[in-house]
Amino acid sequence: MNQEVPFLSRLADAADTLARQPMFALLAVFGFLVVVATMLLARRRATRQHAAIEESNARFAELLKAQTELQGRVAAMTDVFGARQAETNQAINQRLDGLTRQLGSSISEQTRATHENLRRLQERLAVIDTAQTNIQSLAKDVVGLQAILSNKQTRGAFGQSRMETIVADGLPIGAYQFQPQLTNGARPDCTIRMPNGQPPLVIDAKFPLEAWNAMGTAEAPEAAKAAAQQFRRDMEVHIRDIAEKYLLPGETQDTAFLFVPSESIFASVHENFEGIVQRAHRARVVIVSPSLLLLSIQVLQALLKDQRMREQAHVIQGEVTRLMDDLTRLDDRVRKLHGHFTAAQKDVDQILTSTEKLARRGARIGELELEQAVADPAPSGSPERSAESRTGQLRLRVVDED
Repeated sequence: MNQEVPFLSRLADAADTLARQPMFALLAVFGFLVVVATMLLARRRATRQHAAIEESNARFAELLKAQTELQGRVAAMTDVFGARQAETNQAINQRLDGLTRQLGSSISEQTRATHENLRRLQERLAVIDTAQTNIQSLAKDVVGLQAILSNKQTRGAFGQSRMETIVADGLPIGAYQFQPQLTNGARPDCTIRMPNGQPPLVIDAKFPLEAWNAMGTAEAPEAAKAAAQQFRRDMEVHIRDIAEKYLLPGETQDTAFLFVPSESIFASVHENFEGIVQRAHRARVVIVSPSLLLLSIQVLQALLKDQRMREQAHVIQGEVTRLMDDLTRLDDRVRKLHGHFTAAQKDVDQILTSTEKLARRGARIGELELEQAVADPAPSGSPERSAESRTGQLRLRVVDED
C-alpha cells in the first residue's frame, strides 16, 4: 500500500500532462488507465494471495500449536492415567493383602478355637472318665458297706468308727479316750474328760442294727411286727447294759450317750418307738445322732476352753499388771517428750520473730530513697553515710529500729 501512493502520484501527473493533448491523449490515457487497472488488479490479486498464504501459515501454525498442546495434554493424560493405574494397582494389592491377612487371621483364630474346644472336650471326657471311675469305686464301697452291715461285729465297728471320727475332729488330744478300762472291768467305746475335775462322760456306739435291718427287709406285716418287737427288746437290753456297766457313781457321769450312726434311724426311733426313748431317759441314757453328738462335742469344747481360761486367769492378771506398768512408763516418757516439744516450740517462735525483723529491715532497705546530695556537707555526728558517683553525691539514709 505504501508503494502504491507514489505510483498513483506519478499516474496523476501523467494524466494531467496528457489531458492537455487532444484525442490521442485521450486514447493514451484510456490505454494507460486500462494498463494501470490491470496492474492494480494483478497487484491486489497478489496481495490477496499473499494474505491468504499468510493466513494459511497462521492457521497452520495454530494447528501446529494446537497439535503440540494436544500432544502435551495427551502426554499429561497418559501420565495421569499411569499414576492412577499405579495407585489403583497399589490399592488393589493392599486390599488383597488385607483380605489375605484377615483370612489368615480368621483361619488361625478358627483353628485355635477348634483346638480349644477339642481340649475342653478332652478335659470333660477326662472328668467323665474320673466320675465313672468314682462311681465304680462308690459301687464297690456300697457293696463293701452291705457286707459290713451284714455282720454284727462289723456293724459295731462301723458305728464306732463314725463316733471316733466326730470326737477326734471336735476335741483336742487328751480330752478323750477310746475304749478305756473302768474299775469294774468294762470297756466303753469312748470317754470324754469333763471340766472342773468332773467324772468323764461315757459314749456307747453298739447300736443293734440287725433287728432294725430285719424290720426294713420284712415283707409280711407279721414279720415286720415280730422284727419291731425284737428291735424293742434288743434296745431295752442294750440300754440296761449301758446303765449297769458304764454309769458308775464317782467314776463316770450319771448320764451316758447311746450313739446312733444314722440320722434317719434316729428320727424313726423317736417317731415310732417312743417307749424306748422314754425308757432310755429314765435309765439316764441319751440316744444321740451324729449331728447331736457333734453339737454336744462343740458345747464340751467351749466348756473346756472356758476352764482353760479360768485356769490361766492368774497368768492373764499378771500380764495385765505388767501391761499397766509399761503403760505408766510410756505415759512418763510421752510427758517428757511433750516438754521437749514445748521448749523446741518456744525456740522456733523466737527464731520466727528474728526472721520477721530481718524481713522488715530488708524491705526497708529495698525502699530506700536515693537523693542527690546538697552542696553543703552533712553535719558531724549524723548517722547518714554518702557515696560518691560520677553524676553527683548520693545520700543513703538508714534508720535503725528495734
